[in-house]
Amino acid sequence: MLQALEEKGIGSRRVLDAIGQVPREAFVDEALRAKAYSDAALPIGERQTISQPWIVARMAELLDPDGSGRALEIGTGSGYQAAVLSHLFEQVYSVERFPSLSRRARETIRALGIENVHFKIFDGSYGWSEFAPYGGIVVAASAPEVPPPLVEQLDDGGRLVIPVGGGGSGPSGDGDDQTLVRVIREGPGVRREEHGRCRFVPLVGRFGWTG
Repeated sequence: MLQALEEKGIGSRRVLDAIGQVPREAFVDEALRAKAYSDAALPIGERQTISQPWIVARMAELLDPDGSGRALEIGTGSGYQAAVLSHLFEQVYSVERFPSLSRRARETIRALGIENVHFKIFDGSYGWSEFAPYGGIVVAASAPEVPPPLVEQLDDGGRLVIPVGGGGSGPSGDGDDQTLVRVIREGPGVRREEHGRCRFVPLVGRFGWTG
């Protein structure tokens, strides 16, 4: 899988090493484990998915991690992306709105001996202000626009990576017209970049799509 990620343009050795340390099969149902290393999203319950390895790697790469600081993840899902981030940041804070997914992710991550990931069940569009500011924020669901609370929780020089768009509300927020956006905090202002098309489930919440 690592060779395939490199061939598809992932150039960060730090990110590739982190992915190499996380067994993706631990985060999918047993019936799907034969597909764990295919470059495809897989169902994990609650109409949610574990993202394809390439998008996990790409979003992590856009955070430009140096192994230090705190990261915030919105959308714990299976816990796979949080586990990858645990090798890229000193502490990871992960928010999920489905209690069943959060509990299962916690169990999986702890079983792997990872102790620097912290979990919260809440509306992720608010972020997790208690531990802000963050050097990196990654959102594993698409929003109609970048949620202001997440921008406010970025450290100076911090990076927020989020899919934006979808063309509808609730479940219909999912769609092909999403763009992967990176927001970089620069003192009192921010710089916004676009990094290609993507496809994610919708971010449901106060600053996302209304469910």
